[in-house]
Amino acid sequence: MTDVQARKTPQNRQANYALVIHGGAGTILKKHMTPEKEKAYQDALQQALQAGYDILSKGGTALDAVEAAVRVMEDSPLFNAGKGAVFTHEGINELDAAIMNGKTLAAGAIASVTTIKNPITAARAVMEKSEHVMMIGTGAERFAREKGLEIVDPQYFHTEERWNSLQRLLQQHSTKMELDHDSTRQMLDVKQPGNHDSKYGTVGAVALDINGDLASATSTGGMTNKKYGRVGDAALIGAGTYANNATCAISCTGWGEYFIRLVVAKSVSDLMEYKNYSVKKASDVLILDKVPELGGDGGLIAIDKNGNIAMPFNTEGMYRGYIKRDGKAVVKIYKE
Repeated sequence: MTDVQARKTPQNRQANYALVIHGGAGTILKKHMTPEKEKAYQDALQQALQAGYDILSKGGTALDAVEAAVRVMEDSPLFNAGKGAVFTHEGINELDAAIMNGKTLAAGAIASVTTIKNPITAARAVMEKSEHVMMIGTGAERFAREKGLEIVDPQYFHTEERWNSLQRLLQQHSTKMELDHDSTRQMLDVKQPGNHDSKYGTVGAVALDINGDLASATSTGGMTNKKYGRVGDAALIGAGTYANNATCAISCTGWGEYFIRLVVAKSVSDLMEYKNYSVKKASDVLILDKVPELGGDGGLIAIDKNGNIAMPFNTEGMYRGYIKRDGKAVVKIYKE
């Protein structure tokens, strides 16, 4: 029986499938949110969930679903990825992304690109159309052009809100960074770990399809006022992005340096594989214990091979949502 035939069989039509997404974690408080902006975020998250669900419900792959969901968020100026990316210290939008296939453990990533409209699609091209896992900078952009991906003028990524955030930082705290736009506008001093009032704008998606395959995708614009050449966890397989059919698929959002040091995404998978933890228990250990102990914060989304999901975060909120086989989309923003 071919893969296509298997997908059309009645028993597989009844198989479990689901999609989970995030659009960033941090100090996200209802008292700081206007009704209009809250609705805009809810609508954007709903659109991302629907894009992935449309694929999964028709027997499509988890890879296609996570890419489609992330592309919706990359195309929205609300999130720090693609169109809504923040500016570096030099006034440039530098984009990172990664994707991973849980069935084969194949993975692709790009970092520090400035002209690729949808970085997650470029990451997938690296995975499927090259012999490499990661490409960066001008080399990644050349590869994307050669593979026919959509290339845009860097001005495409310019939004006034992000530009104004950079100017404010340059004027008031030129040596500090900010993890996406923040209602309380407290700055991040990378030499002083601890609590921050900030929002991490990384976006991501994880999915399980009707064939039991898992996939993960993450995309980000990094930190406002970040220094030259900085790359966070989103593009690093095992740190911010990971998928393995034997365990789970994970996408992280947070202060990347800490997620890199703890290899958060792979560590969740390892706890499940070697200690038989549930996806919730393993995710909670990393996000509620290990990351804060080291001085970082953020969150993650995860789905295991049976369709169980986890969405832990140790900040005041996280843009997040999920949709399962019944087609009912659930979107959440604040701490419950």
